[in-house]
Amino acid sequence: MEPKPKIVALVEWSHLIEDFLDNIGISFEDFASKMTGGWLFGYIEALKLYNVETVLFCFSARVKKPERITHVLTGAQICILPAPRMYRYVRRKLPNPYAASVEEAAGNVGGLKRLWYNLLLKSAAYASTPFFSLHKAIKTNRCSLILCQDYEHARFDVCVILGKLLRIPVFATFQGGNWQMSPWERFIRPATLKGCKGLIVASEIEVERLKKSYRFPAYKIAKICNPLDLSMWQGPEQKIARAELQIDADARVVVWHGRVDYYRKGLDVLLDAWQQITEEQPDHVYQLLLVGTGNNATLLEQRLATAKFRGVCWVNRYINDRKQIYTYLKSANIYVFPSRNEGFPVAPLEGMACGLPLIASDAPGMADILKRGEESGGILLPKGDVKALAEALQRLLQNPVLCAEMGEKAAINVRQNFSLDAVGKQLTKFIFK
Repeated sequence: MEPKPKIVALVEWSHLIEDFLDNIGISFEDFASKMTGGWLFGYIEALKLYNVETVLFCFSARVKKPERITHVLTGAQICILPAPRMYRYVRRKLPNPYAASVEEAAGNVGGLKRLWYNLLLKSAAYASTPFFSLHKAIKTNRCSLILCQDYEHARFDVCVILGKLLRIPVFATFQGGNWQMSPWERFIRPATLKGCKGLIVASEIEVERLKKSYRFPAYKIAKICNPLDLSMWQGPEQKIARAELQIDADARVVVWHGRVDYYRKGLDVLLDAWQQITEEQPDHVYQLLLVGTGNNATLLEQRLATAKFRGVCWVNRYINDRKQIYTYLKSANIYVFPSRNEGFPVAPLEGMACGLPLIASDAPGMADILKRGEESGGILLPKGDVKALAEALQRLLQNPVLCAEMGEKAAINVRQNFSLDAVGKQLTKFIFK
């Protein structure tokens, strides 16, 4: 008798997949045919190494019936389910259902209308999941278990109920979602956490929060990092990369890449620190390279337009091609990551894989990447500290030898601890134990 195939239902957290894709200017066709990297496809590739299939479940208001498509680069199946009618109604009333207030979600409204809109806003996350369609799709795809993107989200609660009905275990990861979006969650979440099989958390800070806030048992937590496909981070050396990008061969270059979420990613702190450095050292050839776009691109554009920054180059687009991203990263000397909030970010690992030393804020997950501090290939700083960031950047900009040595340590750190094989082995052992 053949063993039952191992198939994971990987459930994405966005109310609608287009909410995520539209913010970075990517069509669904490109998502299915070109997009890779990040924690999502990293998980798919890592599980694939250990003969585990993945079906990625997304939700959309742009489809009328369930659609199924193959992700070209990983071979994973993507199942797109239509958004429920109730949620489509919510979206017509609330253009921004992720907002913290009615004013942010729909503008200035008053009276009974405001009370109604407030109820819609607090219920939006729950209304976004098509319960019966998802139940049928998971059963049809013969999934062995459910793995949710974030447990501090209404969709996780729905999936735990589905898991009970389908008699399959439910797991969830931590990718930065450590807050609740509605008052119902404070009553529901303790019960659904108790009902899940386990949580995959890389950040020690988040592990402690779970234990303190929910008294969540340690034996149901697996400390597993997000993986990185090291084979993708190969390409031209720095000299060739700079020639291709027309960057001065003698310049000292600092790079950041990712989704432009201005305050959450700490881009305001980075620009303040950069302005301080360039004003104090006007004769040095320094360049700050920013690569990426997002829903806060306008804020970044306004900041760059209203202040006098020297040596800042912004590539305002989302880049699918990993080789092209590698070229941008390899052209630099230092990778900077000033985020205020994260789950377990993959972007700094990509910089480290290219042999760049990391300068990062102590957002969740970063201390787990730089466990041994500078011996791990980076410098960890307090969040939001402009002065500390400027000093750390100056230290490495002015010391090429130290910079190169730390970059070598960063590359070794990534190879040893964050490869697809290492993470895939841990994941399968935990969820199929």
